[in-house]
Amino acid sequence: MSETLEKTGAHEIAAWLRRHPTFLKQFPDLALSLVVPRDEGPTASLASYQLDVLRDKNRELSKRLNDLFANAQENERLAVRTHQLALALMKQDSAADTLRAMAASLAEDFNGDRVSIVMLAPVLGLEEGEWLQYVAPDSPHLASFRDCLRDGEPICGRLQPEKNALLYGARADEIASTALLPLPGVGLVAVGSRDGNRFYPGMGTLFLRMVGDALVTALKRFDA
Repeated sequence: MSETLEKTGAHEIAAWLRRHPTFLKQFPDLALSLVVPRDEGPTASLASYQLDVLRDKNRELSKRLNDLFANAQENERLAVRTHQLALALMKQDSAADTLRAMAASLAEDFNGDRVSIVMLAPVLGLEEGEWLQYVAPDSPHLASFRDCLRDGEPICGRLQPEKNALLYGARADEIASTALLPLPGVGLVAVGSRDGNRFYPGMGTLFLRMVGDALVTALKRFDA
């Protein structure tokens, strides 16, 4: 009796599938689980479909693996450079040399077009220049940076015009995106790019934080 019902059910399912030939497109996982004979005939189309789906999945997995590998390589490179930067900062003999080493490393490692460091207090032996300026903590020019200087949270993306103006001066219009590292009580460190997509909201800021911690620690050695 049960065998008769099973056969009847199988025939009904087969008939229903004939009336709905696109059903498996809605449930590709079901198509992949079916056992298809290798004999010549109409079943070959389903076998081909299964093969195409598997190939698509393999291509997607390969792309994901390649992306993961590329990200891992980039993270490894950044980790090595961050470690090297920290060691370089600790080897400097003055706060001025420490900031020079910081600016040189940022220009080389972050592939930006311009580096800007804004200090809240003068540094002995280091005058303002293309990449450095001094701004008093109570300056109205810092109004748009108050929150980030308080929180110390890195910012990546396109900054407001007034922020660009302070950071990059006459070249502010050239900068389309920025990686900004606020250092509470110390100042601002920024790397700017002409590419509006070079630095973007949501990108990882772990290495920026590590760089900031290394700079603050190195500068503390020369506090009066």
